[in-house]
Amino acid sequence: MTWEPSGERLLSGGADGMLRWWDLHSGECVRVHQAHQGTVWALKVSPEGQRLASCGDDGAITLWDLERGEPLRTLRRDRPYERLNITGIRGLTEAEVATLRALGAVEDEASPSPEQAAQR
Repeated sequence: MTWEPSGERLLSGGADGMLRWWDLHSGECVRVHQAHQGTVWALKVSPEGQRLASCGDDGAITLWDLERGEPLRTLRRDRPYERLNITGIRGLTEAEVATLRALGAVEDEASPSPEQAAQR
């Protein structure tokens, strides 16, 4: 959580990856954006109060325009298996497939699950 410089709104990030702007006078959520895949871990407003940086489980850092509430740029860490196609690879457990995906590997949409591939 962090405050907007005006002190009128509070910004929060959650385990659902969402970034929310809260109006402190009404208590209502006035803006919601999908900020990250997984939990939003940190929020920091720039010293001049015009930008917000958010980071999350996905390893990305997103820079936001506070006035418009829109993302300006996203920085991503290098992932060792970025775009490695693991479609049809046999002998991997679900946990191994999930780990490879988290590290950047991809599968075709119609790819079989590890259990389906093992049955071949």
